[in-house]
Amino acid sequence: MRRSSPTLTPVPDELEAHDLPVEGTLPPELDGRYLRNGPNPRPGEAAPPHWFLGRGMLHGVRLKEGRALWYRNRWVRSETSAANTAVLHHSGRLFALIENTPPVEIDDELGTIGTYDFGGRLTTAMTAHPKVDSETGELHFFGYGPRPPHLTYHRLDPAGNLVHSEPVAVPAATMMHDFAITRNHVVWLDLPVVFDRELVGRTLPYSWSDSYGVRLGVMPKSGGPVQWFDVEPGYVFHVGHASEDAAGRVVLTAVRWGREGFTADWPTLGVRDESPAHLHEWTLDPATGTVTERALDDRGVEFYAVGANEIIKYDATSGAARTDYLGAGWRAGEAVFVPGAEATGEDEGWLISIAGHTDPAVPARLLVHDATAVEKSPVATVTLPRRVPLGFHGTWVDAG
Repeated sequence: MRRSSPTLTPVPDELEAHDLPVEGTLPPELDGRYLRNGPNPRPGEAAPPHWFLGRGMLHGVRLKEGRALWYRNRWVRSETSAANTAVLHHSGRLFALIENTPPVEIDDELGTIGTYDFGGRLTTAMTAHPKVDSETGELHFFGYGPRPPHLTYHRLDPAGNLVHSEPVAVPAATMMHDFAITRNHVVWLDLPVVFDRELVGRTLPYSWSDSYGVRLGVMPKSGGPVQWFDVEPGYVFHVGHASEDAAGRVVLTAVRWGREGFTADWPTLGVRDESPAHLHEWTLDPATGTVTERALDDRGVEFYAVGANEIIKYDATSGAARTDYLGAGWRAGEAVFVPGAEATGEDEGWLISIAGHTDPAVPARLLVHDATAVEKSPVATVTLPRRVPLGFHGTWVDAG
């Protein structure tokens, strides 16, 4: 793994610290844990050839009554999974996720319990980007892989029981990192980064294919036939927003990589300060079978709304963007939205993220922004006891 960026360099140990210093005012209603995952090889382990392949490490901060009670970091101790990509809390269980294995269950102290297969019913890998249906409490997810069936759709009930599994036909083993759900549909991303046998044992074995088709699919949440829409060539790691408009069309926004940007960055992903990917929108009309697409912003972003040294909030209706520039040397991770206790609007709440600095002597910060005013400074900044490497995805777990 090329470590030319100090923000990617692993930390060598686990530690725990209490009563962390806070600048500003932590909202007292934030009572829970912010947890984030990312790759962090252990000391003595060979550095993997790709950022995505390092052993998972969880970082956690406990907030309560306007205080930051503790920080701790723990490796995911699994012999069968790196589990380095995301954290999921569902039906009272906590999981570390990566898209090429089943989930790894984690306890409340961030210790590893072990692989979890939902009572033997899960026979595929599990995406690191499952989606919770806010109306039903169901969890929608999928598994993909190099062996047929290359894509399988799954659904959990609110109690965590795997109640539906269904193969979805795709031409080959595409690297499907994310997907989307709307009120009635699942949206699939069948894109031209596919399994490459020649790369097995050398690096992450997926590469861009000019001969593979490029399409988005709309499928009922209950399962069944997929309606496919051909789109312009591109790749998506992260979906931002999906909805159905009054005419029944599916509108999807996501961060879209072009061929040139993807092939240039893929070997050393994460090193460059500014992403070559941009926010993009597709409108899929199941009634007519047509699709329209357009670029929404020309700035480089990833993790949906993180740019170079900044956190960005996009208005999905107007397209307007609000930005908080964090300062030279700072790189923010993905921000997690926590709804406000008395929220009446969809953006009333808090955005929580960890920002690291290019100077390895500077400790990381936990940032809490007012989601309605991202362009303003964080309402609270918690100084962590160490540098935290740039990682992937996190979650908020309410104390209740």
